[in-house]
Amino acid sequence: MGKLKQAGLLCAGVLGGVLISLQFSAMADKEPRATVPIEELRTFAEVFNAIKQGYVEPVDDKKLITFAISGMLSNLDPHSTYLDADAYKELQVGTQGEFGGLGIEVGMEDGLVKVVSPIEDTPADRGGVKSGDLIFKLDDTLVKGLTLSDAVKRMRGKPKTQIKLSILRKGEAKPLEITLTREVIKVQSVKSKLVEDGYGYLRVTSFQENTVASLAKNLNDLYKPGPLKGLVLDLRNDPGGLLNTAIGVSAAFLPEKTLVTSTDGRTPDAKHQFYAVPEDYLRGSREDVLKTLPDGTRKVPMVVLINGGSASASEIVAGALQDQKRAVVMGTTSFGKGSVQTVLPLPGNTAIKLTTARYFTPSGRSIQAKGIVPDIVVEESANGTPSVRLREADLENHLENNKDTAPAKPQVKVAPPKAKNGPVKEEGDEPAEAPSRELASKKDYQLGQAINLLKGLQIMQSKP
Repeated sequence: MGKLKQAGLLCAGVLGGVLISLQFSAMADKEPRATVPIEELRTFAEVFNAIKQGYVEPVDDKKLITFAISGMLSNLDPHSTYLDADAYKELQVGTQGEFGGLGIEVGMEDGLVKVVSPIEDTPADRGGVKSGDLIFKLDDTLVKGLTLSDAVKRMRGKPKTQIKLSILRKGEAKPLEITLTREVIKVQSVKSKLVEDGYGYLRVTSFQENTVASLAKNLNDLYKPGPLKGLVLDLRNDPGGLLNTAIGVSAAFLPEKTLVTSTDGRTPDAKHQFYAVPEDYLRGSREDVLKTLPDGTRKVPMVVLINGGSASASEIVAGALQDQKRAVVMGTTSFGKGSVQTVLPLPGNTAIKLTTARYFTPSGRSIQAKGIVPDIVVEESANGTPSVRLREADLENHLENNKDTAPAKPQVKVAPPKAKNGPVKEEGDEPAEAPSRELASKKDYQLGQAINLLKGLQIMQSKP
């Protein structure tokens, strides 16, 4: 490929119909060009010629080459892919926090579109699409035989137009049909609320261009009534986003120059350590918005909430705060995407998204196909977690964790509460209540446990 003018780093999964995020950066020269595999290329040429001469219908040369490129990438791992001009444009627009579509993060499994996670407060989320759903038909078109890019294109469309998804769901005897209305998705990546006097709640839904600035604004708002006694950072169902934004969010709570994450790959530019310093989380000449943070943000007791929908950039933040002993991580094990993708522009306004590195927590842990294991395991409700979530390890061709040598981390598990007049309720005794859509709802069991922990820490610290 020679020298590439521009490239980008991603730490999000494949976001279908909706959101993909990237970070542009200069890219160093690649390692010396490998020896050209003459025999294999000769076989490729023979297959190409056979298709051109004998396929039942004429096929355009450009289309065949595009199929070949797409096939090479899609067979490497779930996150490497070919981006045609439309997909590449959508990827660039998506990082601004406004894009069109349904609001689902998707991948491909056995030729079907597999839902990683619906994005909060989008048509897919409100329509009942769930993690792990297999989409086998889009309107009247079968997904089998389509590439992921083709399927994503069909899910995109003009706002106010509808699409019917035919879905296979574990536990359901019959296929489900869900009709969704497309809309322009405007993601507010940071939300906050003062749960009660002195205890703040900060929700990060995705890691976009404006997330660090929004985080700083929300933290300042939380501190306006006075200093906080405790803070909950909610990263549940956050599918990830920009790498530099993950560094910035971490830097808001860590001492300056603290190691946040490191990446390692085959090329020199893939080997890097990222610290809580402006040059690692700012892009261009933008103002350092973290300078305006209240004094207490880097010392306030913290709990980070995660679950199986917390992926990539959110795992970087959770891992950094956990390893640096800055916060207690609570919830259930995260998704487990520990790889970084580089966006390599190609002629014709197309690009490829190529997995080029693995990332590691400050202590050197790889969470690839394993996830961040919480310090305190708390299910989604007192009755357990409603369903088994799709994780990186479930995706076809996922990268293995080749650096998992650390001993298993001891965990604390919160027991379900005792009934007033009866035995202890065990998880699974009855279906778990669906989580409320209200921000920082009083029905949010995990959040309630996080606040209880912070109050306990406050009592312990106040004792003489």
